[in-house]
Amino acid sequence: MSKVEDFLTSEEEAAIVEAIRIAEKNTSGEIRVHLEPSSISAEEPNEHIDAFDRAAEVFDMLNMDNTAERNGVLIYVAVNDRTLVIMGDKGINDIVGQNFWESTKDIIINHFKNGDMKQGLVEGILKAGEQLKKHFPHQKDDKNELPDDISVG
Repeated sequence: MSKVEDFLTSEEEAAIVEAIRIAEKNTSGEIRVHLEPSSISAEEPNEHIDAFDRAAEVFDMLNMDNTAERNGVLIYVAVNDRTLVIMGDKGINDIVGQNFWESTKDIIINHFKNGDMKQGLVEGILKAGEQLKKHFPHQKDDKNELPDDISVG
């Protein structure tokens, strides 16, 4: 698949948004998925940059660091570049460490290799949600701090 629009069907997008809602139901953490064609710098639109650096730009752009407990998680996919980055905010990263994100990334990539983009994202989201639930359980006064929809760049 070479275009972001072709990466997921509308039904698959709905399933991913539902997975985000399920994952967030048990935690104060926030999960976002962002899709874009390539890792292109926001400051230099003609320049490819490292996917991690681009994910950090997107993390800021989506206000992922504006959660009360700093427990936002971004799943960033550059479709044409075939790259994936999972980035957690300071609150969650201080607890789970890099190994957790690598194991979550492996789950997603294994499904991607089999052409099942939706299932990879759904399982990655649910795994991230389990970890968030463990460290940031849902409280009565929790509110949804960030949108659940898939952002596209």
